[in-house]
Amino acid sequence: MPSLPSRRWIKGTLLGLSTLAAATMVYAHGDVAPQPVNTDALPDVGEEWLIENPYRDVEKEVWQAAIDIGASGYNQNCARCHGLGAVSGGLAPDLRYLEAEEYGDEWYMERFRNGYTQNGITKMPAFGDLLGQKAAWAIRTYIETRPDEGALDPFSGRLKEIRDQLQTWAAEEKSDPGAIDAVRQELTEIASEVETGSGAPIADSVAFRAARMLDGSAESFKTAADTLTIGLSAAQ
Repeated sequence: MPSLPSRRWIKGTLLGLSTLAAATMVYAHGDVAPQPVNTDALPDVGEEWLIENPYRDVEKEVWQAAIDIGASGYNQNCARCHGLGAVSGGLAPDLRYLEAEEYGDEWYMERFRNGYTQNGITKMPAFGDLLGQKAAWAIRTYIETRPDEGALDPFSGRLKEIRDQLQTWAAEEKSDPGAIDAVRQELTEIASEVETGSGAPIADSVAFRAARMLDGSAESFKTAADTLTIGLSAAQ
């Protein structure tokens, strides 16, 4: 098994050192049945297990589908121990800091396929044969696009203002294409400055998601505003 990645990994694992004693008892979850992940929307990657994420450098639509599918798979199978949004509470390593490169991929895939046992206790079940390779890499893609700790802080004030504006537009059913395009562009620019914990070039931040949602309808204003509200609250 590859050794633990060092630089960012150390940063992530240090976040949970204060609770490691409790983790020995709480973290074990070998009795939890893995939940299936629908990966039909993703291209096949072959039968042989890869050592590098095939969904990292692909066309935008495939990359985004991998994130969306990976988010669902992560929340069903990983969040219990690794934390919502991959923000660890100390019971397991903080996966946001696993480098988005082949070295990090190898470590991730070894654990995903084979699980992890310590002193006869299953700390992580083996997901490989149960969920398959496409699900594995989709979850990996989701994990590596998580924003770094505090990455949204410099933009939180402006994002709250945009959230409030979107809520007003939703109530008024505003449809000014110029104003909507301007907000979408600003959200996109903010998203481009949000850093990931893994070193991946693009963070799937709430700014990034909100920009994608805006289609000019009152419902999209509400959905984008709700996304910003939830995301900003989680970042606090």
